[in-house]
Amino acid sequence: MLEKYSVRTDLALEEKERFESDNVEISGVVLEEEYDKEREIRITRVKVETENGAKTMGKPVGVYLTMEAPNMAVPDEDYHREVSVKLSGYIQELIEGRSLDTDDLSVLVVGLGNRQVTPDALGPYVADNLCVTRHIVKEYGKYAMGMEHARLVSAIVPGVMGQTGMETLEIVKGVVEETKPDLVIAIDALAARNTRRLNRTIQIADTGIHPGSGVGNHRNGLTKESVGVPVIGIGVPTVVDAATIANDTMENLIDALESSDILKGVGDVLRTYNSAEKYELVKELISPHLNGMFVTPKDEDELVKQISYTISEALNMLFTNKEEG
Repeated sequence: MLEKYSVRTDLALEEKERFESDNVEISGVVLEEEYDKEREIRITRVKVETENGAKTMGKPVGVYLTMEAPNMAVPDEDYHREVSVKLSGYIQELIEGRSLDTDDLSVLVVGLGNRQVTPDALGPYVADNLCVTRHIVKEYGKYAMGMEHARLVSAIVPGVMGQTGMETLEIVKGVVEETKPDLVIAIDALAARNTRRLNRTIQIADTGIHPGSGVGNHRNGLTKESVGVPVIGIGVPTVVDAATIANDTMENLIDALESSDILKGVGDVLRTYNSAEKYELVKELISPHLNGMFVTPKDEDELVKQISYTISEALNMLFTNKEEG
């Protein structure tokens, strides 16, 4: 049953949690956690070290770093600045892990998604707020930026296939071949397994990114193998599927049944189902009408703008030493 069990999530952390909840140990996968108590930020590193671990997790070999900050959904500029500073440091950590020289680095930032669809507009919004410098350095030299080391930052918003008729990979690969960056950073909206992670979690991975995978719309991935240069993926979960919400409701129902003297037996029976069986039961109950439905918070438009600014500010800090006032 477990092999067929596939909860819709793009977060490596949630894949690891799924196996832990079923008491399944994954060899070749290491989990490291740290917690910033003052800022209430939890950082989790999932390191997929072997091909066996990659196959089990359904994620390529690499490092997946997840920042969870419950207050990220609150419009507090000071707090978001602190998140940006931390995020900037973690992106640099992954860049250095790829043995790239961060002093004179050429970076192409790819804002994936469709700006006409609010939950999918994260990537384009990040690109809008970036401080791009490639054209200035190319025209006037690095000293025009007022710094000893000039990092060339360029950005592109390739749109989606429905708008362009082209695969995102085709567009990005053509730009990479022409502009020859050292690194691609791709930003995209993700799907989560847990509703409490929506717009409160940022995942950074040194394995690239697969546009559209969160909503089951599988497109060719942006990876080092496909693009030709290292790719770091940055994603924020903005949607959950209907089965996930129904599954969470079922868990609450089981808890309620177990506390009832009359219906305790029903709760006990449902509790014998493992996570995979519960999820499959929920999918059967809600199909076919709600099976392909994805849900997003009602204030998603504001949340996406807010968190996109947090990410773009982190990139501006890292690559141009510039903080937006």
